[in-house]
Amino acid sequence: MVERDPTFLEEITLKTKDYLDRSSIAVDRELERYSSSRFFGPLKYALEGGKRIRPVIALLSSESVGSKDDSVLDAAVAVELLHAESIIHDDIIDQEVARRGKAAFHVRYGYSASLLTADFVFAMILAISSRYPDRRVAHTLSKAALQMCEGEYMELTIDPITYKLGWDEYIDIIYNKTGALFQTATQLGAIIGGGTNEQIEALASYGKYLGIAYQVHDDLLDWGAKDKVTLALKQGNEESSILTELRSLTHSYSKKAKEQLSLLPESKARGLLWELTDFSVQRDF
Repeated sequence: MVERDPTFLEEITLKTKDYLDRSSIAVDRELERYSSSRFFGPLKYALEGGKRIRPVIALLSSESVGSKDDSVLDAAVAVELLHAESIIHDDIIDQEVARRGKAAFHVRYGYSASLLTADFVFAMILAISSRYPDRRVAHTLSKAALQMCEGEYMELTIDPITYKLGWDEYIDIIYNKTGALFQTATQLGAIIGGGTNEQIEALASYGKYLGIAYQVHDDLLDWGAKDKVTLALKQGNEESSILTELRSLTHSYSKKAKEQLSLLPESKARGLLWELTDFSVQRDF
């Protein structure tokens, strides 16, 4: 298990700052297209304060296969929009009242406005995908949206009081809910960056494994919260054994993610993807 190193966390934050800044500027630029819309204020609220790790890894993936321009930026924004849309829905379904230290979107704007805003975000994603002549961009984004819905529905049908969730099912749920969007970010980066089929496949697998490790680590950080998935894991299992298994999964999936990077040429971007893998399982937020 990778031990938490505060110095490393500060260093990787500084190393990726340029990518984070470019992603944030691109998100703001996309929002400005809708400055006259009634949804402009709610959209800014939904998108402020995010970690932007998904657009960052999209940019790094594109660079790691040799891209020298920002052609992937719009697609990276689409990935962040899809993430924001999923948060709006998740907080309604889970009846959360706060997110990122502020009121959950549906608490701030109401249920009806939340559903309409999520629909509007989907339309924004469609508009972005239409800018790319490569049909793989739209296909990859739509596949992620479908998987995320499947994962959310799988969790919705769980009764945490009576259902004993197996580890394979747990991984399936978090892959669909979280890993699929990480996979989309890295896959789009590789596609738009002009990667070979082997590089696209490697980066897609990297994103999948990174996303799973990221979510398992989130579940460890949030341990004790009334989450349906982790509550269902507790059925018939000792808490200590569950925590041990979660830590083991975090380690194994971060290792799998790194193994995929070995198929890429050495570069600054590949090195940062490697370090972000460690960051994802060391962070405390």
